Amino acid sequence: MHRISEDTLTMQYFRMINYQALWLLWLVPLLAGLFIWALYRRRKLRTRLADANTINYIMPQISGGKRFFKALLLILAAIAIVIALTEPGWNPQPEKVQRKGRDIIVLLDTSRSMLAEDIKPNRLERAKLAINDLLEVVRGDRVGLITFAGRSVIKCPLTQDYGFIRMMLKEINTETTGRGGTLIGDAIRKTIDDVFDDQDRDYKDIILITDGEDQESLPIEAAQKAAQIGVRVFVVGLGNADQGSRIPITDEQGRKTFLQYQRQEVWTKLDSKTLQDIALATPGGKYLPVATGTFDLAEFYQSAIASASQKELESLTAIKYSERFQIFLVLALTLVVAEVMINERKN
Repeated sequence: MHRISEDTLTMQYFRMINYQALWLLWLVPLLAGLFIWALYRRRKLRTRLADANTINYIMPQISGGKRFFKALLLILAAIAIVIALTEPGWNPQPEKVQRKGRDIIVLLDTSRSMLAEDIKPNRLERAKLAINDLLEVVRGDRVGLITFAGRSVIKCPLTQDYGFIRMMLKEINTETTGRGGTLIGDAIRKTIDDVFDDQDRDYKDIILITDGEDQESLPIEAAQKAAQIGVRVFVVGLGNADQGSRIPITDEQGRKTFLQYQRQEVWTKLDSKTLQDIALATPGGKYLPVATGTFDLAEFYQSAIASASQKELESLTAIKYSERFQIFLVLALTLVVAEVMINERKN
């Protein structure tokens, strides 16, 4: 099914879903070459056995035209099979598609503390892996991505183009926001003010992934504001809450040191208390104290988000094609059967 907008409905009378299969057509000249080589080898072996008159006497005479025609049938059958593999279709018909889903914003902490390696490979990379897992199971929802540290940046607005989100996710690092610090409250407020609207209550979710080391940005108050417009906040807490972890820094020569402040190594800890309060500030919000363990964001989505009520999203006009690969498979089979039935002997 090929999706298009209602305003720019364009009829395409033929399409191939798996057009990459056309690369298999290079087998056609190879197959033709094999037939030519086999014909050459057969004639050479016949001349070795005896002279032409003797060969014609002891062996049935073969029609060169029939042999060529049989080879042509097999080549055409191969072409028909390749076309069938492209999954061709035609006779397009416009069709209304009504979609349902929720709006989900992922808030990803990209401050330097997310480089801590108390969860492997580090907090930030583990969070990115979890988001990729989430995108594998999301169906129908609009998803957006915001990174935050000392400021918040909308990396991807609400969209159903999950491939684009994955592409943006690959580029994210601790330099993404360009300003140090961790302002969780500002990130939540930016989501409310710049991404979500005041309509469609009860269909919005925020997934906050952070270690919780906030710098007085009033995150709990921001979560309470989110609750007023029906937003649930799910919080994923990463990091060691007791001992904490140092923040590694790699210089241009690849040498690894640790972040220092006033000649003392900086240790970063998970602030579970703050993160739990943020989640509880929104009705239906939950806190996932991952700490240094493992977690499955895809599984959490299935249990907490996918099962929730969904709103009607904008409808699309889609073009539905009639699948016709069966015609080419039948044609290929018919050609092969015809090739077998043809006798190579001269009448």
